[in-house]
Amino acid sequence: MSIDGQRQHWDATFAANPDMYGPDPAEPALAAAERFARVHAHRVLELGAGQGRDTLFFADRGFHIVALDYAPVTLNTIATKAAAVDLSSRVSVVRHDARDPLPFAENTFDAHYSHMLFCMALSTPDLVRLAAEIRRVLRPGGLAVYTVRHTDDAHFGTGIPHGDGMYEHGGFVVHFFDRELVDQLASGFELENVVPFIEGDLPRKLWRVTMIKRVDA
Repeated sequence: MSIDGQRQHWDATFAANPDMYGPDPAEPALAAAERFARVHAHRVLELGAGQGRDTLFFADRGFHIVALDYAPVTLNTIATKAAAVDLSSRVSVVRHDARDPLPFAENTFDAHYSHMLFCMALSTPDLVRLAAEIRRVLRPGGLAVYTVRHTDDAHFGTGIPHGDGMYEHGGFVVHFFDRELVDQLASGFELENVVPFIEGDLPRKLWRVTMIKRVDA
């Protein structure tokens, strides 16, 4: 399935299920917020914001967050939810395709967060470019936290194969990571840790990856 097909599939799914993941923040968002607070991060970039459960959590914790997603319905949902809880001043939404350069200047953000965006239908070259773009827009010493499903997940190697570690289940394409890919995307960063966790009913097996932009990068 193409990226455009994935976009339409996610848009339709989110439109039909406005709260499919519930209102509570994901576990990695809780960990990321604590880590961001320790370095006094203020401005946070979130990629693949979805329905905004983590976006609103970060804003409620006092961060100013710029939330990007490629599904228009999700951005409308986030803006509406932020306004309903008086958080609009801390939340900005931008429609963006993760394959394109980020529309921000160098050193714009203190931190980056994304939950499962990296394991969408993005090729390895797409991911290498994306990691480089995140590094570009982070300030020196800035933090990047992302989560991915990995090759120990029960769905890896099953479903419809798309090559490059990608398999399709229920219309959704997942790029499953091995440790070599994590290390590859850490170019220009210090890889702080790779923390395993599980989520959902399968359960999905994921890594939470935390990286620090090197001062000389």
